[in-house]
Amino acid sequence: MKSSGLKRVDILTLFPGMFEGPLSQSLLGRARDRGLIDLRIRNLRDFSADDRHKTVDDRPYGGGAGMVLQPEPIFRAIKAIRASVSKDLLKNSKPYVIYLSPQGRVLNQKISLELAQRPWITLICGHYEGVDERIMDLVDEEVSIGDYVLTGGELPAMVLAEAIIRLVPGVVQQAESIANDSFQQGLLDHPHYTRPALWRGKKVPEVLLSGDHKKIRDWRTQQARGMTSKKRPDLLTTNSRRRI
Repeated sequence: MKSSGLKRVDILTLFPGMFEGPLSQSLLGRARDRGLIDLRIRNLRDFSADDRHKTVDDRPYGGGAGMVLQPEPIFRAIKAIRASVSKDLLKNSKPYVIYLSPQGRVLNQKISLELAQRPWITLICGHYEGVDERIMDLVDEEVSIGDYVLTGGELPAMVLAEAIIRLVPGVVQQAESIANDSFQQGLLDHPHYTRPALWRGKKVPEVLLSGDHKKIRDWRTQQARGMTSKKRPDLLTTNSRRRI
């Protein structure tokens, strides 16, 4: 029987301590504790050349500023990750390897949904001037979180991990919450209100207090379109083109 849906994420990084808080708290931490996702943080220096300094980088050929991550430690790490198939994955499974890079596809909800269908993902966090280009043969895809540059791939990896793991069934307890997310249907989310019904002279819209579920659904759809038109009209143009 073929495995479907995200089950495991490995993150290869020079700074594993950066992940302790973000990936052990909130929904992601609970998802790990409940066994909904197998999330493993790998220290790249554990796969370094056999020297006491655990070297993983060197000066770039041709000169220039900065350092470049060497190919051998990354190769060893990916080989070790591939060999460590967990009980939730088929023996012939192999991870879909993603390098977090400013040169990759810019992350959006469509990409998150696509990646969440892959059973096993490995994220490589670049650093310094990046990775030796010869290792890119082992990379299935590059993903960026925006057209700007950070000091390393750790924060982008956290963003990508959050975006895809929250889509795993059971991580967010109310599936409807995900279905109504911004960008999920090509629109921004509708406005939300909670108690009290009157706050500092401002009232909750009457329709939300009516108990009429059809009217509430219609209002939310109308509001979502209005919010999208006001804040992100480009989304309406893009969705219109897709339907042509």
